[in-house]
Parts: sequence; structure tokens; C-alpha cells
Amino acid sequence: MARRTSLGDADCAIAQALDVVGDWWTLLIVRDSARGAHRFEELQRELGMSRKVLAERLRLLVDAGVLDKVPYQERPVRHEYRLTSRGRALLPVLIALQDWGDTWVLGEGEMMATATDTSREAARVHALRGTRVPDDVRLVDSEGEERDPVAPTPFTVLYCFPGAYARGDAYPPGWSGIPGARGCTLESCTYRDRLADFTGAGATVHGVSTQRPDEQRDFAAKERLRFPLLSDADLALAAALRLPTFRAAGVSRLKRLTLVIDRERTIREVFYPVTDIAASVDAALDAVLDRQAGQLPVRLDD
Repeated sequence: MARRTSLGDADCAIAQALDVVGDWWTLLIVRDSARGAHRFEELQRELGMSRKVLAERLRLLVDAGVLDKVPYQERPVRHEYRLTSRGRALLPVLIALQDWGDTWVLGEGEMMATATDTSREAARVHALRGTRVPDDVRLVDSEGEERDPVAPTPFTVLYCFPGAYARGDAYPPGWSGIPGARGCTLESCTYRDRLADFTGAGATVHGVSTQRPDEQRDFAAKERLRFPLLSDADLALAAALRLPTFRAAGVSRLKRLTLVIDRERTIREVFYPVTDIAASVDAALDAVLDRQAGQLPVRLDD
């Protein structure tokens, strides 16, 4: 298939970027690569496109340095397609498009840190049950070290929150007026106070936001948290799971939600939207206990 005509504006970075990723199939390939689909057959199954078109798009992305073509089998030779640093730098673009779609196409145009129970956004998040967190997702802890968000314990409770700060004046202007934004300190402190219950049930607790590690470190020290806060500032987890976000003070922020993940990296339970913080912590613990007992989990949204 012939490549489309160049937009020709050598001085416009937007035009030059669109020459690489302007085709809509191209960004969907980047999206699914971020979600852990690296092999040709996986990508074709996820996208439903012809083999010819997919092969052409993959070649263009490799030539552009967005994907690396990496052999994973010798006889016969087969390859995986992995995002390069240049490719991972497109993740904020994907998140911005998703946020715009959630707000203006699927939603009513209102900036929110939450969603309604019946929204299509909530349905997308609930559909994460039974899917896996990709093996190569890494977040940064408060010491600047990369860390797997999924612990080796039987379960990991991953609660995602918009942002929490050690100083009250560090919050973005108008924060308290954004529906669903308030309550991050309460949520973290509730998990802190119930940590022994989660540990006794075989669960590790991780908090995740898109804040800088130093901001998380200061907040954790102030509130004496005894579990890690992990930074998804590069939006690796958000892109891998298509987690809902909103934008405040120039930063893409995770909406408040909770995932219960087993040691095989399978998401066993999802709580979204979270409207009652204390009840959501109880529900996450109940889900772990019921899974340990081999029973069906209790769902906050049932």
C-alpha cells in the first residue's frame, strides 16, 4: 500500500508528527502494544484488520522508530513488536485522546474525577475483570526506583487516586470543585489504618497516582503511610489498562478506582466509581477475603 502524501510543512511539528502517526490504525496499534499485545496474531485479533494492512502499518512504525521488531522464536523466525522510547512517548497522546473522548464524546463535557455508574466509561473499567496487567508495566516508587505494581503476594490491592499533597496549598486551583477529586488523603489514611487486615489476608496495598515521586514521598511521610505510593507520571499503567483520567493544572490525573489483582496478574475485581471511600476499602478487603475462601467477591457496584 502506498504511503499517503506528506503534509509537507517542514517547520510544523504537528504536521510532521501526523506524517508518522496520523493514520488512525497506527495509534490503535500503539494503544494495543501498550496494553501488552506484541505479536502479529495478537494485534490482528484485537484490531480486526487485514494481515496486509497490519503488516504495512507495523513496517511504517518500525521504520519511524516507534516500534522495535524483536525476535522471540528462531525456527521459524518470529518477531514481537515492542514500543521504543519514542513509542512510549506517545502514551500521553493516547491518554489525552481518551480523556477527550470520555469527556466530550461519551460524556457531557464536564471535567470530573469520577463517573456515573451507568456511563460507558464505567463499563469500560468494569470490563477489566479477567484481564491481565501486562508483564512489562513498571512504575516509579518514592525513591525513584522502577517497581512492578503487582506484588508477589497472593493479591495486590491497587487503589488509584487523583492526587494527595503534604501541603494544602499544593493542590491545583479549584480542586475541591471537581466532582470526585476530594478524598485522596482520607483514602490513603483509611488503607493505612486497615493495612494489617489486608496483610493478614495475603494482600499487598499499593497507591498509584500520576504525581511526581517526590510529591508522593512528602505526602507519605506526612501521613505516615506504611505501604508504597507509586508514580504513573509516564502514564504506562493508565495506557496499559485504559484507565480513566481527567486533566487538572496541566497534568493528566487518574480517576479514583480500585483493582484487586492476583499474583498471576489477573484483575479479579474492580471498584469504579468510588463514591464512598470507607466502603470501598471495606469492599476491597471483602473481595480479597472471599477470593481466599474460594467464594465469589462482593461487588460495591452490585
